[in-house]
Amino acid sequence: MAKKQKKNSGGTPATVALTEAGTAFTVHAYEHDPASPSYGEEAAEALGVSPGRVFKTLVADVDGELTVAVVPVAGQLDLKALASAVGGKRAAMADPAAAERTTGYVRGGISPLGQRKRLRTVLDASASEHETICVSAGRRGLEVELSPADLAALTSAVVAPIGRA
Repeated sequence: MAKKQKKNSGGTPATVALTEAGTAFTVHAYEHDPASPSYGEEAAEALGVSPGRVFKTLVADVDGELTVAVVPVAGQLDLKALASAVGGKRAAMADPAAAERTTGYVRGGISPLGQRKRLRTVLDASASEHETICVSAGRRGLEVELSPADLAALTSAVVAPIGRA
């Protein structure tokens, strides 16, 4: 994989963060259909990538603290496992407006990278089964492909089994 964005090329905060970190990544753009019921599954289909390699970024509230969960689009987030992964007791999906305000991204385009306020992050353990995974690049219709190890390092993520089929 090669870096596809230059620092000042009008990239998203996610691609700028990757470039500044010197991380290898590939940007994949596709035509987003606003009528699509699932942003992640739409991305997997448009890119011709297995849904097990495309990860969605979800924001949850764990004991009053916003937390990012990165899980395969083919499955669901296990809220109890997420809470446990960060030493919490209860987790619930965050208010969408709070998630957008805190991350600086819109729903369906929230990236685990380049967020306005850095949130603690948990990456599903299944990511390590793949050489590369795709996550939102910070805009609907734009994905970034990178190694799970790089994603975990850049987000200081805890890697834990938080997804379920």
